[in-house]
Amino acid sequence: MGLDDKIDNAAEKMAGRAKEAAGKATDDESLRAEGQLDQAKADLKQAGEKVKDAFRKD
Repeated sequence: MGLDDKIDNAAEKMAGRAKEAAGKATDDESLRAEGQLDQAKADLKQAGEKVKDAFRKD
């Protein structure tokens, strides 16, 4: 996984956490769910990058 990809995924995950926290603080379920979705997307991207890296090393 490239450094840029790691940084992008971490930023997306942090933004998702912030949205989720804001949704919890304001009782906004849609914002909370959007934050959780952003975090899940970042996790999937990270997993995909790890799979690509695994095939590159062989």
